[in-house]
Amino acid sequence: MKLGIGGLSLVTLVALALSSCQTEDKSPQPRFTSDSRGTKAASAPYKSSQHFIEFRSRYALTYGHTYVVFGQVDKDGNMIDPEVAGLAPASPDAAPYVIGHFLPVPATTGQTDGDLEEQYRSASWRVMLTDDEYNDVVAFIRKQQANSHVWQASVDNCNNWVGEIARHMGYKTPGIWLRPQQFITDLREMNTVGSSSHAA
Repeated sequence: MKLGIGGLSLVTLVALALSSCQTEDKSPQPRFTSDSRGTKAASAPYKSSQHFIEFRSRYALTYGHTYVVFGQVDKDGNMIDPEVAGLAPASPDAAPYVIGHFLPVPATTGQTDGDLEEQYRSASWRVMLTDDEYNDVVAFIRKQQANSHVWQASVDNCNNWVGEIARHMGYKTPGIWLRPQQFITDLREMNTVGSSSHAA
């Protein structure tokens, strides 16, 4: 596919797009857990088979990825058969990713490589949910997945996609042009009560 600009110009434009995000990621941020009101989960927060959604970011070769993990936990807080949802280019090849900084490219809304690997997690905020809250947010995620067909870095990106889920749940969201780690950190800080959030 011809883009109409030289290879060097394309690289320059991508570099400018990347530099518009925060400069670099920090070391992995602590895991935080709250209830849906943003208040600290109890000291023994987990009930067997309790539902959750986790807003998460991971490291990648570029600026990272933002997505959600959802499902149930056991009494120790371990995930039971978690599902992953997020917006990303449908192909793992570099070309659609680069093109997607200028034109919409086909998207996938499921799990991508590294999403559940702990060594790549850069930030996370787990929200414990009632059955009704969980059913509502999962129905919204399924609707979003059915209606999301393209990825474009400046508008239809992973931060915006996850932000739609957060807004559906009644949360405030940060700007969509942050690096994923900063987006998840800011999302959690905007919606938890001061010192009420805690590392899990």
